[in-house]
Amino acid sequence: MIVLGIDPGYAIVGYGAIHFAKNKYIPLGFGAITTTAHTPFNERLEYIYDNMVQILNQCHPDAMAIETLYFQNNQKTAIDVAQARGVIMLAAQKCGVEIFEYTPLQVKTTVTGYGQAKKPQVMEMTRRLLKLDKVPKPDDTADALAIAICHTQAVGTPLRKVMLKGRLKP
Repeated sequence: MIVLGIDPGYAIVGYGAIHFAKNKYIPLGFGAITTTAHTPFNERLEYIYDNMVQILNQCHPDAMAIETLYFQNNQKTAIDVAQARGVIMLAAQKCGVEIFEYTPLQVKTTVTGYGQAKKPQVMEMTRRLLKLDKVPKPDDTADALAIAICHTQAVGTPLRKVMLKGRLKP
């Protein structure tokens, strides 16, 4: 199974593709889509969409795992991230890739075994699980790989059924 993990944003979108088979992970590629701060927002969204389509066409994932939005104090930032998530999900839909959403708590619990794990703990466990020499940078990339790992562990489990109930068709 090939999973593309996505850490959504409008300044930086982290992505990571992994192959999971026989309880082994093989990282296929990872990185970040970065937009420039003073570029008009609609152009940033277009850039994210175009790059996401290119990534999807390169790695041909069986599934896309994307982090859900969590509460933010800055409403403007939350709305902008939601719009970026929308174009990312549209790209996956247009490419025929099934989309799954995971909360930060689900990702932390799956990757570290502890829902209150701090970011460095999640990144280090991600590095170890994927047998990487160092933690991928920027952090958004490591987060995307952790989200992909979360999906591989959720497929076929009761967790998946709970997550999908009323949200996305399995």
